[in-house]
Amino acid sequence: MALLVDTSVWSLAYRRDTPADQVEVSMLRSALTGGDAVVTTGMILLELLRGFVPASAQKTIQTAFDALEFIEPTRRDYVQAASVGNTCRRVGVQLGSVDALIVQLAMTGDHTLLTTDNDFRLAAQHVPLRVWQRAG
Repeated sequence: MALLVDTSVWSLAYRRDTPADQVEVSMLRSALTGGDAVVTTGMILLELLRGFVPASAQKTIQTAFDALEFIEPTRRDYVQAASVGNTCRRVGVQLGSVDALIVQLAMTGDHTLLTTDNDFRLAAQHVPLRVWQRAG
């Protein structure tokens, strides 16, 4: 399984006070150490780096992200992300532009989205997005 990991999970993974039983963080660690494909994109990196002020934390994140496959949106992805956002808005699910683009990239790349953000779970009820969930 190829995972596109949302900012919400990365933020938790880099926090010192994240509960040990945070399943999404455990899944991320398992994927990284187990050889599963973990991908990212510029918007996720940008959001993550904007949330960390210390230069040392930013350098750690940049180094870690250098090892990940980096996916770039195409013009078509931006157009389709607008469609995703509009589809969701029509049914009452509010996705920001960045989140709509993340949804589109996950769908285009056939990636499973690993997130703690419930907006993505709601969106997945209306567009063909796979959101990781704990088995059982």
